[in-house]
Amino acid sequence: MRYLLGPGGLALTLVCSSAATVAWAVAGRGGDRPARFARLATQAALFGAALAVAAMVTALVQHDFSIRYVAENGGRAVPTYYTVISLWAALEGSLLLWLLVLTGFTVLAVVRVHPRAGALHPWAMAVLSSLSAFFAGLALFAGNAFDRVSPVPADGPGPNPLLQDHPLMGIHPPLLYLGFVGMAVPFAYAVAALITGRTGPAWVAAVRGWTLVAWTFLTVGVVMGGWWAYEVLGWGGYWGWDPVENVSVLPWFTATALLHSIMVQRRRPTLRLWNLTLAIATFVLVVFGTFLTRSGVVESVHAFTRSAIGPVLLAFLLALVLGAGLLLVWRSDRLRDEDPLLATVSRETSFLANNLLLAGLAFTILLGTTFPILLEAVTGDRTSVGPPYFNRMTVPLALLVVLLMGVGPLLPWGRAHVGRLGRVLLPATLAGAATVGVLGLAGLTGVSALLTFGLAVFVTVATGTRVALDVARARALRPGPWAPALGRTLVAHRRGYGGLLVHLGFVLAAVAVAASSTYGTSATQQLTVGETVRVGGWTATLEDLRMVPDARRISAVADLRLREDGADAGVYSPMLSSYPTLTQAVGTPSVRTTLTEDAYLVLTEIDADAGTATVRLAVNPLVLWLWVSVGVMAAGALVAGWPRRRREEQPPPERPGRRSPAVEVAA
Repeated sequence: MRYLLGPGGLALTLVCSSAATVAWAVAGRGGDRPARFARLATQAALFGAALAVAAMVTALVQHDFSIRYVAENGGRAVPTYYTVISLWAALEGSLLLWLLVLTGFTVLAVVRVHPRAGALHPWAMAVLSSLSAFFAGLALFAGNAFDRVSPVPADGPGPNPLLQDHPLMGIHPPLLYLGFVGMAVPFAYAVAALITGRTGPAWVAAVRGWTLVAWTFLTVGVVMGGWWAYEVLGWGGYWGWDPVENVSVLPWFTATALLHSIMVQRRRPTLRLWNLTLAIATFVLVVFGTFLTRSGVVESVHAFTRSAIGPVLLAFLLALVLGAGLLLVWRSDRLRDEDPLLATVSRETSFLANNLLLAGLAFTILLGTTFPILLEAVTGDRTSVGPPYFNRMTVPLALLVVLLMGVGPLLPWGRAHVGRLGRVLLPATLAGAATVGVLGLAGLTGVSALLTFGLAVFVTVATGTRVALDVARARALRPGPWAPALGRTLVAHRRGYGGLLVHLGFVLAAVAVAASSTYGTSATQQLTVGETVRVGGWTATLEDLRMVPDARRISAVADLRLREDGADAGVYSPMLSSYPTLTQAVGTPSVRTTLTEDAYLVLTEIDADAGTATVRLAVNPLVLWLWVSVGVMAAGALVAGWPRRRREEQPPPERPGRRSPAVEVAA
């Protein structure tokens, strides 16, 4: 029965999404009846996708090995949690999750319509429904997860061992999918704006919330992926410039740029072409990343194997680029800026500079990721672009982005008085410079790391200056104590302060990355029972070696007594596990986390006959704050995107040339 329900659900989604595409397009020309039918068809498409996912999850849980996907990715010895999330452990199942999320977003877009969407809405829904139809067809024909297998095996190997050893397997991929697929909504509205010719501020108002939601999911998903790699892969880091890691962060850069630049277009008729291009490019990069991970083009621990899906996705990607390009050319007469940005120092120009830097980061990473692929396709030679290239090219751009995080919020809209701006920035500048000087005198080395720490203090003080100026302005308008003025300011500038909180979270992440990558130390030593490896103030003493067999694997475990500056921190047990399906043992690290540093233990080799274990002890500073930073950024995004229940009173916009250095926040 589930063999029929799965493909049946996919077929239902394909038919209903195709019908909804036509109905929404007809509704875009006027008429309520096609819109009513389109809504029902859109909801039915979601039902079909949910039916297919439910059928596959049921097959996995009940170990129905007559279905090829279950036979290749399920196993009776796999715990139930990992059995359920095996839905997205391989290519065909991940398409089902993708389709479910896409149809879910499409239904939400039907329900949550921005008041200014107007004529854009049906055309945007037509685009989203057409995307759902494509991915339903892809899951049904090119990557059918419900193919049968004969003879039926008695058991399966389970998912990739790396995917069944950490609970983040159930969190990281769904968050990434919510971020990736959510970018389809801004793309759909951008295409709708080009179709209708309504390229003004209405479409950016309609997509702000959707972009912010998808951006938040993508941000958390990317950082959780780093945490997962740090806890599972055992190489001691969280980002290795792997091609699949790179393509996951490319849409993040363009979406971040879009969130900043749409604030400019909502205030003045400028950046029309730029914003439409960013919205389209973000989803194109999502599809590019999907192609790269599902085509077998790159070798990566994160990538799926080669399949028939790759060529179809490549054709779809090319069609997206060609179609969007033709629309942009067709509507070129509607994309001219009526109010070009002046060559002055202002909030607008700082946002434009921010956008150019983010676009530069995306292009740099895209070039380094695709160059080996293109070179091999043209010449047949295989090469690689490693961390030295990415670090050398991206770090300066990233530092400039951090600098603008401090300067931009203190700039007024329109035009800034440069001398007055200098006085406002003076406390932050002095604090940042003093930080670099003090840390340098204390013996810390590394120019990039010191600059990062100095800029972090600069941004933090500049943010405090911004709040203080806003409170001072509030008291000037309504004299009284500081506390009520602060409360009024927080309410009036809630969205802007949410953005500032995101900035602080990003700065916190930058500090954690700079510290852990620059000042981390490690030592690798072969130990017998009773021997110790030392790094800094940490020691790890081998107390026992033991073998732990279970139904899935045989694990060699090293019990190590960890001490920090002589104080007992407990026993930690890294291990090496051998799986029947793998020729190489998989290491699982054991980590002791403190507020200031992590002690990271890895068992790299074991000689049972000699009773020795080769252990690597690494001390990584401030890693905890990288995981904390994503919570800060998510909280800031939540504050910035929380819908208003009533119209909040906003301070009047600051006019160019106004003497007050305080600035208001874009609504």
